[in-house]
Amino acid sequence: MKGLLLLCLLPLVGGQRSSSCPNRCLCHGSDVNCSSRSLTSSSLSTSFPPGTTSLRLHNNRLTSLPNGLLDDLTSLRSVSFHGNPWKCDCGILYLRAYLLQQPVASTSHLGVNCSSPPGLRGRLVVYLTEKEVLESCHYWYCDLALASQVCLFVFVAVQAALLVALIVFLRRFQRISNEARKTTEESFTAGESLRENEYTAIKGNST
Repeated sequence: MKGLLLLCLLPLVGGQRSSSCPNRCLCHGSDVNCSSRSLTSSSLSTSFPPGTTSLRLHNNRLTSLPNGLLDDLTSLRSVSFHGNPWKCDCGILYLRAYLLQQPVASTSHLGVNCSSPPGLRGRLVVYLTEKEVLESCHYWYCDLALASQVCLFVFVAVQAALLVALIVFLRRFQRISNEARKTTEESFTAGESLRENEYTAIKGNST
């Protein structure tokens, strides 16, 4: 009976172990192999088994790592990042910081080169300065600031045009109202004069 129960539980245990291994990766004990899987920064798993000691991420299509991805892997001893088209803009700061924290004898930084932007192509990520990285982000902020200024200018221009149109409309309405009031007064005055003339004529005939 106990043997039968163990046989029934084995698939469940195996399923739990496989579910702890990231999608599209192979896990052997504490070794997690995600290399050569065409993984991108968006398709990369956001978590790995807590006891991971070796992580292989080389030969994929990674351009950056999510912030904090490796912070909880306290048992991690080796990790490979080479063979990826790293984009050395603001998104590379986490990977750079992680590489800088590794021991001097570590080889994790080897082959971790920038693929873009053109000015940093071929540079080792670990040797980039913050100034160089931030300068590569500067253009994005400039474009955003320029777009914001253009939108603000267009908004102000539209508001000014609406205000001018409203002023012109109010003045035209006022002029039309004045003309209508003047016409009404003239018609009333003409009617009074006509009635006075008729009254005078009738009075003259009666005498």
